[in-house]
Amino acid sequence: MSRMSRLPLLALLATTACGASQADDSAGAGAAPAPAPVGAGGAARPASPAAADRPVANAAPDFSLPDLDGNTVSLSSLRGKVVVLEWFNPGCPFVRYAHSDGPLRDLAARHMASGVVWLAINSGARGKQGHGLDINREWRAKWNMEYPVLLDDKGEVGRAYGATNTPHMFVIDPRGALVYRGALDNAPLGKVPAEGHTIYLNDALAAVAAGRPVDVAETKAYGCSVKYGN
Repeated sequence: MSRMSRLPLLALLATTACGASQADDSAGAGAAPAPAPVGAGGAARPASPAAADRPVANAAPDFSLPDLDGNTVSLSSLRGKVVVLEWFNPGCPFVRYAHSDGPLRDLAARHMASGVVWLAINSGARGKQGHGLDINREWRAKWNMEYPVLLDDKGEVGRAYGATNTPHMFVIDPRGALVYRGALDNAPLGKVPAEGHTIYLNDALAAVAAGRPVDVAETKAYGCSVKYGN
């Protein structure tokens, strides 16, 4: 079956199999101490901390989650690297399209070759679509995903990030700041709009690599709803 002939069927599956949602679903020893800087009116003000010691604006929530082999992956251990988080559900038609015919079939591999760390997170609760070791192992192998799938069956990490859809994408810069959240691209199920195909994730990662702000830091996520528990 050709890619184009599959699209109507994928669209039908998307509306019936997963309840697709388009909703928006966030000094030397003994040296005298340096004098405090003086502000307007001669009032002393605290010295500004060094850039490396300043709190990071929009800091990404830390987490520790098990992968499919029981190994624990912690975001804090990845400080200094660019990290992509991909909310994942192997039963979702939007995820299946993205990994088989869409951008995710090779996007992660290309960026990982440049040093980006890529993590998939499944926040589906027990008994929900796409939950379980076997199905996640099966589809990870089928799609040749050379990066971990992390299990968040209590949904705590997903809720901390405000993940609403699968796929829902997040980019974290080397300082630990969350610099992009939203859709993978502007073409759900391969339906490219008249203005052309934009892969938001590529644009965000290019900006981070160049050391400049991400132009479009948030977009509307699409796909199946994350299958959180009660």
